[in-house]
Amino acid sequence: MDEIGDMKPLLQSKILRFLETQAFMRVGGEREIKVDVRIIAATNRDLEALVRGGDFRKDLYYRLKVMVVEMPALRDRPEDIPLLSNLFVEENNREHAKAIKGFTEEAKRLIAQYPWPGNVRELKNVIERAMILTDQEWITPDKLPFELREVGPPETPGAREREMEALGDFSLEQMEKLHISRVLKRFEGNKSKAAKLLGISRATLREKIKRYQVQDD
Repeated sequence: MDEIGDMKPLLQSKILRFLETQAFMRVGGEREIKVDVRIIAATNRDLEALVRGGDFRKDLYYRLKVMVVEMPALRDRPEDIPLLSNLFVEENNREHAKAIKGFTEEAKRLIAQYPWPGNVRELKNVIERAMILTDQEWITPDKLPFELREVGPPETPGAREREMEALGDFSLEQMEKLHISRVLKRFEGNKSKAAKLLGISRATLREKIKRYQVQDD
């Protein structure tokens, strides 16, 4: 179950009953069906905070919280970016009948330094888009979205230090807010297009807009 933090209260009660009874009834059905399953649930929201705020059932939360696996944001595990990128290239080669070998060095640099607010989903979408546009053996920077290319040319010695001094002490949340604001502005507030580019659902984007108080019009 994906994005369980966005689950409506009525559905929460139905899921809780299903977990307790291990049975469900089909729409239009006349008898309950017993099942033996394991549930894997995912969310990018703070469920404990939702429970305290009354937006998520406490009993369902503890039913689901048997074993918790924390998944760091993609920006916090940069060593995974090239591995995932190569995997998505292989997948898209099979799906689109292409023979693309990978990325140019400059394209690799842009992909490696981008903060990926949409995490793996955004990375996958960006690579699929680039491969659809590419008719050569290597993906070049011009096939990547503007958000990746606007970071500028390769750094000169000391450039990162000067950049950080100019920005000040920005938190990761502040950088995410800034990026979401830029994407919304690019699409003139169109949440569907913005969410697609960011690699997140519209519901997740709405939650982030509310959390960060981003102007979306």
